[in-house]
Amino acid sequence: MKISDREISHPIHPQHKLKLEYTEIPFTCDGCKEAGIGLKYSCRQRCCNDQFDLHKVCAVAPPIINNSFYRECVFEFLLHPPGEEKRVCDACRNEVQGFVYHCKRCGFDLHPCCANLPQVLDDGEHNLYLCLKLSGACHRCGGKGPGWSYRSRCKTYNLHLSCVKELLVESWEAMYLKVDQNKVREIQTRIPSLKVILANHHGGATGGKVKKCCQMAGGAIRLIVSAILGDPTAIIAAVVGGFISK
Repeated sequence: MKISDREISHPIHPQHKLKLEYTEIPFTCDGCKEAGIGLKYSCRQRCCNDQFDLHKVCAVAPPIINNSFYRECVFEFLLHPPGEEKRVCDACRNEVQGFVYHCKRCGFDLHPCCANLPQVLDDGEHNLYLCLKLSGACHRCGGKGPGWSYRSRCKTYNLHLSCVKELLVESWEAMYLKVDQNKVREIQTRIPSLKVILANHHGGATGGKVKKCCQMAGGAIRLIVSAILGDPTAIIAAVVGGFISK
């Protein structure tokens, strides 16, 4: 992958310029405080006590955006959450701890990475569609609940963004913090068996139809992971999504 030599300045790290880099090692964005992987802007100066990283979308965020789900809203980019009360991203339902897009009129908040999620994910065979709320149960938590989700065209496969993010963080802890293998197995057993779910949906059918649906479901997780992280790289999506979908 060819990476630009371009450097930028950013107000929350004015002492040094940030350079665009590519990594397959997870990091926490120092802007929005959310997980990241792939393209990032980083400071590598030795005089910095800690490495400083920003998602690409956080580093070069437009000052104003609109969103198709909230047509009356104008979202302003802020370096810090407004007010004193705890704020929650209306897309993923995670707490807002840093950079945020905020609508003063309606009070909605979006993490920069959530605000940049594509409306349609396409793996070449199947499409997944971003929706404001689910009409069917999420295959991770079993509920409908608030928060954005991705679902298949046939509406048989649904995943909350919040559920995928939860699995993502837990899988990274297992892979990179070397937690006990019992913890890894515990994570995997909490992920519903997609084969059973889809077989039940198809009235107990087995064989090619269910196998095809299972392949679609596994691909769906990889696509959503890639979208959440803000990086479309197939290697990253396969590595992280493959672990989650075991």
